[in-house]
Amino acid sequence: MAQILIVDDSPTEAHVLKGMLEKNGHQTFTAENGTEGIERAKELKPDVILMDVVMPGLNGFQATRQLTRDAATSSIPVIIVTTKDQETDRVWGMRQGAKDYITKPVLEADLLAKINSVMAG
Repeated sequence: MAQILIVDDSPTEAHVLKGMLEKNGHQTFTAENGTEGIERAKELKPDVILMDVVMPGLNGFQATRQLTRDAATSSIPVIIVTTKDQETDRVWGMRQGAKDYITKPVLEADLLAKINSVMAG
């Protein structure tokens, strides 16, 4: 069981992800934007962060960069979860420090496999 922080400005998306994760025994927390995501990551020290990209204020790429460059949170793997499905977006997300990248709509099996993969190191 992992503690997973979901950072997404869409209550619907966050709810869908929570449902998938909780029924598989994971504990979830949510944040509604990049800034709140960074604060919650520092406070909770989750095992994994699922990061949306398109959010008001600090976007997911910016938040991921801040998390991966801060000693307090750099060890927490970030998986970008987004509708942006262009290869350039994927490359840019990985360059910001994300450990993996998955596009919406998310398939439960893919999501769980990626979480297991990044937690295994």
